[in-house]
Amino acid sequence: MRPNHHQFVAFAYVVRDGSFSAAAARLGVSQSAITQHVGKLEKQVGSQLLLRSRDGISLTRTGQEFYDLADRLVALDSEIRERLEGFEAMARGHIKIIANAPLPALRAISLFRQAYPEVEIDFALYAWTTAIALLRERRADVGLITDPPHSDDWERVLVQKNRYVAYLPPASPLAKHDLLRLRDLQEETIILPEAGSLTERVVREAQDKSGIYFQRTIKMTTFPLMCEAVLQGAGIAIFLGKSGLISRGLIEVPIAELSQQHETAVVAPKDRAKLRLVKAFIETASSSDFL
Repeated sequence: MRPNHHQFVAFAYVVRDGSFSAAAARLGVSQSAITQHVGKLEKQVGSQLLLRSRDGISLTRTGQEFYDLADRLVALDSEIRERLEGFEAMARGHIKIIANAPLPALRAISLFRQAYPEVEIDFALYAWTTAIALLRERRADVGLITDPPHSDDWERVLVQKNRYVAYLPPASPLAKHDLLRLRDLQEETIILPEAGSLTERVVREAQDKSGIYFQRTIKMTTFPLMCEAVLQGAGIAIFLGKSGLISRGLIEVPIAELSQQHETAVVAPKDRAKLRLVKAFIETASSSDFL
């Protein structure tokens, strides 16, 4: 027997929502029904698609190949349902958003929520490398990403441009400068995002080019945590300018070697960009009100 439509849909939602129970709740069926559908699909494929552990589920290599097909099927199902149900499908909808920079994503979500208050929103912040991987693997509907790679499979709309700056406490002597150079920061403790971030890559490239390296660095997981660390006197943070209201009370000073303007864009797989909710979010994120 060939795999059927329900098996592919169940499998796709297990991956998208991260568990069998979450997929069952999303589809309005029992968890045992989801388990049976996925089990039958694995049996007919002749290979394990999912790895189960205490930390959740992950895809095998074969699973990733089948998930790409299954998620395209779900996107097509969603498009058909939207055309049949119209605005009601949007009002009851669900959208999964990811980002690598907090402020543009949260501003867009706030505006989107005002227009569609009943829509369920899942949002998560990731390092740049992880966010790109999740979009490529179709684990999210849409992302707000700085310097996303170009792909024929993605819809890509520019949201804003910004450059990297140093975030300093007002009492720091360096806060009085209009422009800093890497050598001005060489003896300071520098706070950077975790490994895999765009910031880490950009700073490393600038250091390699200039031959100037920081003596002390601290890696932190999120921009709000970095700002709190600066306020607590732990060091000076480097991140994209105007990245969040949490930075109020800090001074932003441009860095000469990091003068490039970086583009933040809203990105979605092209078939998902056709869905009304995703299309509405893209329009919100790129609207004049947002900009």
